[in-house]
Amino acid sequence: MGKKRKKLPKALLVLALCVTCVFSFGGCSSIILGQLVGALEGSGSKTDANKNENGTATTDESFLEKKNYIQSLVDYYFWQETDKEAIYDGMYKGMMEALGDPYSCYYTKEEYAQLMESVEGVYCGIGALVSQNATTKVITIVRPFVNGPAYNAGMLPGDILTEIDGEDISTWDINLAVKHMKGEQGTQVSLKVWRPSESRYIEMTVTRDLIEVETVSYQMLEDEIGYIYVMEFDDITTQQFETAYKNLLAQGMKGLVIDIRDNPGGLLTTVSDMLDLFLDKGTIVYTIDKYEHKEVISAKKGKVDLVPMTVIVNGNSASASEIFSGALQDYGLATILGTQSFGKGIVQSIIPLSDGSAVKMTVSRYFTPNGVCIHGTGITPDVVVELDEELRTKVVVPLEEDNQVQAAIKNVKSKMK
Repeated sequence: MGKKRKKLPKALLVLALCVTCVFSFGGCSSIILGQLVGALEGSGSKTDANKNENGTATTDESFLEKKNYIQSLVDYYFWQETDKEAIYDGMYKGMMEALGDPYSCYYTKEEYAQLMESVEGVYCGIGALVSQNATTKVITIVRPFVNGPAYNAGMLPGDILTEIDGEDISTWDINLAVKHMKGEQGTQVSLKVWRPSESRYIEMTVTRDLIEVETVSYQMLEDEIGYIYVMEFDDITTQQFETAYKNLLAQGMKGLVIDIRDNPGGLLTTVSDMLDLFLDKGTIVYTIDKYEHKEVISAKKGKVDLVPMTVIVNGNSASASEIFSGALQDYGLATILGTQSFGKGIVQSIIPLSDGSAVKMTVSRYFTPNGVCIHGTGITPDVVVELDEELRTKVVVPLEEDNQVQAAIKNVKSKMK
């Protein structure tokens, strides 16, 4: 018999490149799918005993005895007063880290509150999109926001963060780094980066500021071709995207380029709602959990008139971005152009706890409408176009100089009547 599926607590489902965050929230994703509809209140099952690698039975009772004994040793012998709340937080974090999954973690009450700010599109920080390599822990600047604090301090795409306020961050989780870079408006944070393009370290002081992120920007190009750039899939993104699309249609748009390069992902509800604009019926995406339980998200009814579309992706287009491009590719509604996407085909659930903290853990794999799980492989573009080498460290690349955008425009033109 198969495993019996246990019902998960209602939670915030996340489809983001873990570790991609916005410095202002501080990016991954970053970071981050679904809707927050409930809290975990002591759910879970008790395991009577498990065997460790030495064959010794470990029971819940023996675990508690050992934990309490170690706590008593700390209380009696440790040379300084201790912060029990910090100790407990460390235990919770260790429990999640022991899963060996770079996308699963524990958030303190403060960290969870900061995370929730990030999906609302308003942050206070340095204003940059960053990502973290899940294996090496290297945190890289994907893009500073134009005219934001990091941009004004001289930060460039590709800069690697090495120190924050003099502390080595080589082993830090991105959420910890983000926490240290956030702060009150007008305060300063000292950053040290390694700039590969110049083979040198650079130190800079950044003054934190309030960042109101427009996750969607758009404009009408020549030949009645619209251009929409989507930075993340946040709460506010669906409405911004629909407004952009309809405004371009009102201006006479006959073809569209959608740019989701460097988009780390976001909310499942958001990407599903955006795809629902285009699809009249059929599967948008489906997930399968450890119990082989399948959940399907289906389209309802398209809300906009369709035009020929080309979607641009790159190696930093992850998770929700891959659901978006994968569905449009599977249904033949858009040509995917650019380079191989990141390849994050697993879903995290953020489960809030009753004390204001939360845990995030990987709960399922997702599949495109055609049944493809792209985890570890990514979305393969229909048309492969590498970004020109000299453009890769520029913060702002005019569309007329962007060879990938120009290739996408050419592709759209070839499909227009």
